[in-house]
Amino acid sequence: MSNDYTSSEMMTVTAARALENGMTCFVGIGLPSEAANLARLTHAPDVVLIYESGTLQTKPEVLPLSIGDGELAETALTTVSVPEMFRYWLQGGKVDVGFLGTAQIDRYCNLNTTLIGDYREPKVRLPGGGGAPEIATNAGEVFITLKHSKRAFVDRVDFVTTLGFGRDGKGRDGVPNIGKGPTRVITDLCVMKPDPETKELVVVSLHPGVSREDVIEATGWEIRFAESLESTPQPSAKELEILRDLKDRTDRKHAGQ
Repeated sequence: MSNDYTSSEMMTVTAARALENGMTCFVGIGLPSEAANLARLTHAPDVVLIYESGTLQTKPEVLPLSIGDGELAETALTTVSVPEMFRYWLQGGKVDVGFLGTAQIDRYCNLNTTLIGDYREPKVRLPGGGGAPEIATNAGEVFITLKHSKRAFVDRVDFVTTLGFGRDGKGRDGVPNIGKGPTRVITDLCVMKPDPETKELVVVSLHPGVSREDVIEATGWEIRFAESLESTPQPSAKELEILRDLKDRTDRKHAGQ
């Protein structure tokens, strides 16, 4: 095992391990894409990666800049239209897990990628939902990964772009034909899961070297911890080697080298 790794690498490796071999995964750009492709290159070679642009079972050599990156189409088993991707694959129940990132998340796993501040006079406009709202409601379950800070982990998101469990934790109650919703949140400090009853996020695992106080200080609400709090396994030397090689060739490709 190696102790020479960053908190970002710890997050990516932990997120990658959440994917199982043979899963069909609808992948978001950024951190989710990094984690999903690391999983494909390590313990889950048969994971089926799907991107919003219509690429099925894609195996990119470098991480894509966007869903429209040619790398995705060039390395995919096939491509389909966006309407087919959503109507047949996603809404048809053929996606096991959606892997998403976000700008803001609250205690009930609601995600905001629309704006910061008041809706009528926002401080910052964000890219928007894209396919995330549909992924979150139709995939079998949802994994979320993002860096941990009070800016990101807020008591109430400024805008609910993507439904977690609603403002009160009951947003999915009694709704038919909808996935489980978020089942885990992976950050650079810890792993969280929704409480089975209240749906409020609970810390279930701390990364090596991270204390409860670190998580408390980085969270915008009174965060809860599981009674049996685990320690996240460190990245292996092989996982770090593969991740670093992936990021290095991605940087070189996007720099035109």
